Amino acid sequence: MSLEILTIPCRTDNYAYLAHDPATGATAVIDVPESGPILDALARHGWTLSDVLLTHHHGDHVEGLDALLAQAPARVIGAAADAHRLPPLDIAVSEGDTVTIGAERGHVIDVSGHTVGHVAFHFPDSGAAFTADSLMALGCGRVFEGTMEQMHASLGKLAALPPETLVYSGHEYTQANAAFAQTVDPGNPRLAARTEAIARARAEGRPTVPATLSQELETNPFLRAQDPAIRAQLGMDEATDAEVFAEIRRRKDRF
Repeated sequence: MSLEILTIPCRTDNYAYLAHDPATGATAVIDVPESGPILDALARHGWTLSDVLLTHHHGDHVEGLDALLAQAPARVIGAAADAHRLPPLDIAVSEGDTVTIGAERGHVIDVSGHTVGHVAFHFPDSGAAFTADSLMALGCGRVFEGTMEQMHASLGKLAALPPETLVYSGHEYTQANAAFAQTVDPGNPRLAARTEAIARARAEGRPTVPATLSQELETNPFLRAQDPAIRAQLGMDEATDAEVFAEIRRRKDRF
């Protein structure tokens, strides 16, 4: 039985996610920007928190943890490479390790770039990947600590997941990301159609995440450095994919 996943808006533009295993009653939260909306969702559904999965150390992903654990004790899981900057961990994991939510097994993927030690969690039986600030809807996280080459390689790992995978990212940045994407991929009809759909969703107050990986592969310029139209738009026909990615990221930083 697949996980039941809830998207929980937090702060001004963050998302946390509750992942519930109906077979066992186990419930995990992925990242804790603030405690209130998560506690409200647990109470509304009658779920008991069993696990906290942390993707990286930035405050807007962990600041609500102490208040959450005070009312909903749970084991805390995060990256061993980031343990010195994360809240205290019960389980420290690295790429290739597995985590469980009840009967469902997930895989840990090192997606360093935005930060060094950032991890994503992929649950193949549910077709879900929790990517936080690595792969985002129509974008990717700013490269704060790692290198452009690291970030490009990390996105390549996520791009290789099954195309039907639902990508649960950490922020509601999609409309702004779409505006930028059109500057580097203006002739992409799928991007134009998705941009219109995003505008409708936001006008109605609906989240734009999760999105399928197949959508990202068709429209997210950070996954499309090999595309001839984007290379031509940037004047980088002879560049490597990593060089094209880096130029797209630099342009987004200035956008």
